[in-house]
Amino acid sequence: MNNDWKAFLESAQNQAYFKQILQTIAQEKENGMRIYPPENQRFQALESTPIHETKVVILGQDPYHQAGQAHGLAFSVTNHTAPPPSLRNILKEMQDDIGLSPISQSPDLTRVAKQGVLLLNTTLSVRHGEPGSHAKIGWEKLTDQIIEVLNSQCEHLVFILWGNHARKKSRLIRKNHLIIESAHPSPLSAHRGFFGSKPFSRTNDWLSKHGKEPIDW
Repeated sequence: MNNDWKAFLESAQNQAYFKQILQTIAQEKENGMRIYPPENQRFQALESTPIHETKVVILGQDPYHQAGQAHGLAFSVTNHTAPPPSLRNILKEMQDDIGLSPISQSPDLTRVAKQGVLLLNTTLSVRHGEPGSHAKIGWEKLTDQIIEVLNSQCEHLVFILWGNHARKKSRLIRKNHLIIESAHPSPLSAHRGFFGSKPFSRTNDWLSKHGKEPIDW
Protein backbone atom coordinates (compact mmCIF):
# COMPACT_ATOMS: atom_id res chain seq x y z
CA MET A 1 0.00 0.00 0.00
CA ASN A 2 1.57 3.25 -1.16
CA ASN A 3 -1.02 5.86 -0.23
CA ASP A 4 -2.89 7.26 2.79
CA TRP A 5 -4.68 3.95 3.46
CA LYS A 6 -1.34 2.45 4.50
CA ALA A 7 -1.46 3.40 8.19
CA PHE A 8 -5.06 2.23 8.47
CA LEU A 9 -4.32 -1.14 6.90
CA GLU A 10 -1.20 -1.67 8.99
CA SER A 11 -3.25 -1.03 12.13
CA ALA A 12 -6.01 -3.40 10.98
CA GLN A 13 -3.52 -6.18 10.33
CA ASN A 14 -2.58 -6.17 14.02
CA GLN A 15 -6.15 -6.82 15.14
CA ALA A 16 -7.29 -10.31 16.11
CA TYR A 17 -10.18 -10.46 13.62
CA PHE A 18 -7.84 -9.65 10.72
CA LYS A 19 -5.37 -12.33 11.72
CA GLN A 20 -8.27 -14.80 11.87
CA ILE A 21 -9.31 -13.85 8.33
CA LEU A 22 -5.82 -14.58 7.04
CA GLN A 23 -5.64 -17.84 8.95
CA THR A 24 -8.98 -18.95 7.49
CA ILE A 25 -7.87 -18.18 3.95
CA ALA A 26 -4.48 -19.83 4.44
CA GLN A 27 -6.12 -23.00 5.77
CA GLU A 28 -8.55 -23.16 2.87
CA LYS A 29 -5.72 -22.78 0.37
CA GLU A 30 -3.81 -25.58 2.10
CA ASN A 31 -6.92 -27.71 1.64
CA GLY A 32 -6.80 -27.07 -2.10
CA MET A 33 -9.46 -24.39 -2.38
CA ARG A 34 -9.07 -21.57 -4.89
CA ILE A 35 -9.58 -18.08 -3.42
CA TYR A 36 -10.31 -14.92 -5.41
CA PRO A 37 -9.05 -12.34 -6.06
CA PRO A 38 -5.32 -13.14 -6.03
CA GLU A 39 -3.66 -12.13 -2.77
CA ASN A 40 -1.74 -9.27 -4.37
CA GLN A 41 -5.03 -7.72 -5.58
CA ARG A 42 -7.09 -8.19 -2.42
CA PHE A 43 -6.81 -4.52 -1.42
CA GLN A 44 -6.74 -3.06 -4.91
CA ALA A 45 -9.75 -0.86 -4.15
CA LEU A 46 -7.81 0.97 -1.44
CA GLU A 47 -4.67 1.06 -3.57
CA SER A 48 -6.55 2.65 -6.49
CA THR A 49 -8.51 5.26 -4.53
CA PRO A 50 -6.71 7.12 -1.70
CA ILE A 51 -8.73 8.52 1.18
CA HIS A 52 -8.09 12.14 0.27
CA GLU A 53 -9.22 11.55 -3.34
CA THR A 54 -12.41 9.63 -2.53
CA LYS A 55 -15.63 11.23 -3.73
CA VAL A 56 -17.86 8.20 -4.26
CA VAL A 57 -18.09 4.76 -2.67
CA ILE A 58 -19.77 1.97 -4.65
CA LEU A 59 -20.40 -0.87 -2.24
CA GLY A 60 -21.17 -4.38 -3.42
CA GLN A 61 -21.31 -7.84 -1.87
CA ASP A 62 -18.27 -10.01 -2.57
CA PRO A 63 -15.83 -10.64 -5.45
CA TYR A 64 -16.70 -12.59 -8.57
CA HIS A 65 -16.29 -16.29 -7.84
CA GLN A 66 -15.12 -17.66 -11.20
CA ALA A 67 -11.53 -17.89 -12.40
CA GLY A 68 -10.02 -14.84 -14.09
CA GLN A 69 -12.72 -12.38 -13.06
CA ALA A 70 -12.08 -10.70 -9.70
CA HIS A 71 -9.15 -8.29 -9.57
CA GLY A 72 -9.85 -6.35 -6.39
CA LEU A 73 -12.30 -3.71 -7.63
CA ALA A 74 -15.98 -4.33 -6.95
CA PHE A 75 -17.96 -5.22 -10.11
CA SER A 76 -14.90 -4.75 -12.35
CA VAL A 77 -13.06 -7.23 -14.56
CA THR A 78 -10.00 -6.71 -16.73
CA ASN A 79 -10.33 -5.76 -20.38
CA HIS A 80 -9.66 -9.29 -21.68
CA THR A 81 -12.55 -10.71 -19.61
CA ALA A 82 -16.19 -10.78 -20.70
CA PRO A 83 -18.39 -8.69 -18.37
CA PRO A 84 -20.33 -10.88 -15.91
CA PRO A 85 -24.12 -10.39 -15.77
CA SER A 86 -24.02 -7.87 -12.89
CA LEU A 87 -21.55 -5.69 -14.76
CA ARG A 88 -23.56 -5.92 -17.96
CA ASN A 89 -26.55 -4.60 -16.04
CA ILE A 90 -24.44 -1.77 -14.58
CA LEU A 91 -23.33 -0.78 -18.08
CA LYS A 92 -26.95 -0.94 -19.26
CA GLU A 93 -28.03 1.39 -16.46
CA MET A 94 -25.18 3.75 -17.42
CA GLN A 95 -26.64 3.85 -20.92
CA ASP A 96 -30.18 4.47 -19.72
CA ASP A 97 -29.10 7.01 -17.10
CA ILE A 98 -26.40 9.06 -18.83
CA GLY A 99 -26.36 7.79 -22.41
CA LEU A 100 -23.14 5.78 -22.40
CA SER A 101 -23.28 2.84 -24.80
CA PRO A 102 -22.32 -0.50 -23.17
CA ILE A 103 -20.46 -1.43 -26.37
CA SER A 104 -18.08 1.49 -25.91
CA GLN A 105 -17.54 0.91 -22.18
CA SER A 106 -14.53 -0.97 -20.84
CA PRO A 107 -15.37 -3.70 -18.28
CA ASP A 108 -12.29 -2.60 -16.33
CA LEU A 109 -13.55 0.08 -13.93
CA THR A 110 -10.06 1.25 -12.97
CA ARG A 111 -10.85 4.40 -14.96
CA VAL A 112 -13.49 5.45 -12.43
CA ALA A 113 -11.50 4.23 -9.41
CA LYS A 114 -8.73 6.63 -10.42
CA GLN A 115 -11.25 9.50 -10.39
CA GLY A 116 -12.15 8.95 -6.73
CA VAL A 117 -14.69 6.13 -6.88
CA LEU A 118 -13.88 3.55 -4.21
CA LEU A 119 -15.09 0.22 -5.64
CA LEU A 120 -15.44 -1.76 -2.45
CA ASN A 121 -17.10 -5.06 -1.61
CA THR A 122 -18.36 -5.72 1.91
CA THR A 123 -16.37 -8.99 1.75
CA LEU A 124 -12.95 -8.97 0.11
CA SER A 125 -12.48 -12.63 -0.80
CA VAL A 126 -14.47 -15.64 -1.96
CA ARG A 127 -13.98 -19.35 -2.66
CA HIS A 128 -14.16 -20.55 -6.25
CA GLY A 129 -17.74 -21.17 -7.29
CA GLU A 130 -19.20 -20.29 -3.88
CA PRO A 131 -20.69 -16.79 -3.70
CA GLY A 132 -20.94 -15.53 -0.14
CA SER A 133 -18.51 -18.17 1.13
CA HIS A 134 -16.40 -15.62 3.04
CA ALA A 135 -19.25 -13.38 4.17
CA LYS A 136 -18.87 -14.39 7.81
CA ILE A 137 -15.11 -14.74 8.31
CA GLY A 138 -14.59 -11.16 9.56
CA TRP A 139 -14.32 -8.92 6.51
CA GLU A 140 -17.39 -6.92 7.58
CA LYS A 141 -15.38 -5.53 10.52
CA LEU A 142 -12.74 -4.19 8.15
CA THR A 143 -15.25 -2.64 5.78
CA ASP A 144 -17.09 -1.06 8.73
CA GLN A 145 -13.79 0.54 9.76
CA ILE A 146 -13.15 1.76 6.21
CA ILE A 147 -16.50 3.58 6.29
CA GLU A 148 -15.62 5.08 9.68
CA VAL A 149 -12.36 6.44 8.24
CA LEU A 150 -14.19 8.01 5.30
CA ASN A 151 -16.80 9.50 7.67
CA SER A 152 -14.10 11.16 9.74
CA GLN A 153 -11.87 12.41 6.93
CA CYS A 154 -14.17 13.22 3.99
CA GLU A 155 -17.10 15.55 3.38
CA HIS A 156 -20.11 15.22 1.07
CA LEU A 157 -19.35 11.78 -0.29
CA VAL A 158 -21.79 9.67 -2.29
CA PHE A 159 -22.37 6.13 -1.03
CA ILE A 160 -23.97 3.86 -3.63
CA LEU A 161 -25.21 0.74 -1.86
CA TRP A 162 -26.18 -2.14 -4.16
CA GLY A 163 -27.83 -5.16 -2.58
CA ASN A 164 -28.79 -6.10 0.96
CA HIS A 165 -25.24 -6.68 2.19
CA ALA A 166 -24.26 -3.18 1.15
CA ARG A 167 -27.47 -1.56 2.35
CA LYS A 168 -26.84 -2.79 5.89
CA LYS A 169 -23.92 -0.35 6.01
CA SER A 170 -26.21 2.66 5.72
CA ARG A 171 -26.48 2.82 9.52
CA LEU A 172 -22.77 3.71 9.66
CA ILE A 173 -22.86 6.60 7.20
CA ARG A 174 -23.01 10.19 8.42
CA LYS A 175 -25.90 12.39 7.35
CA ASN A 176 -23.75 14.88 5.44
CA HIS A 177 -23.14 12.24 2.77
CA LEU A 178 -25.58 11.20 0.03
CA ILE A 179 -26.79 7.60 0.18
CA ILE A 180 -28.17 5.99 -2.99
CA GLU A 181 -29.64 2.56 -2.25
CA SER A 182 -31.11 -0.01 -4.60
CA ALA A 183 -31.34 -3.71 -5.34
CA HIS A 184 -28.20 -5.49 -6.50
CA PRO A 185 -27.46 -5.34 -10.26
CA SER A 186 -27.50 -9.16 -10.40
CA PRO A 187 -30.01 -10.58 -12.92
CA LEU A 188 -31.85 -12.06 -9.93
CA SER A 189 -32.69 -8.64 -8.51
CA ALA A 190 -31.88 -5.86 -11.01
CA HIS A 191 -35.53 -5.50 -12.03
CA ARG A 192 -36.55 -4.94 -8.41
CA GLY A 193 -35.19 -1.40 -8.20
CA PHE A 194 -31.71 -1.27 -9.68
CA PHE A 195 -32.83 -0.44 -13.20
CA GLY A 196 -34.08 3.12 -13.25
CA SER A 197 -32.36 4.14 -10.02
CA LYS A 198 -30.13 6.59 -11.97
CA PRO A 199 -27.13 6.38 -9.60
CA PHE A 200 -24.66 7.91 -12.02
CA SER A 201 -26.51 11.14 -12.82
CA ARG A 202 -27.59 11.53 -9.18
CA THR A 203 -23.97 11.15 -8.09
CA ASN A 204 -22.71 13.79 -10.49
CA ASP A 205 -25.51 16.19 -9.54
CA TRP A 206 -24.47 15.87 -5.87
CA LEU A 207 -20.77 16.33 -6.62
CA SER A 208 -21.42 19.42 -8.73
CA LYS A 209 -23.67 20.84 -6.03
CA HIS A 210 -20.82 20.55 -3.53
CA GLY A 211 -18.09 21.96 -5.75
CA LYS A 212 -16.52 18.66 -6.77
CA GLU A 213 -15.57 17.48 -10.24
CA PRO A 214 -18.21 15.05 -11.60
CA ILE A 215 -17.14 11.53 -12.51
CA ASP A 216 -16.47 10.78 -16.18
CA TRP A 217 -18.18 7.38 -16.10
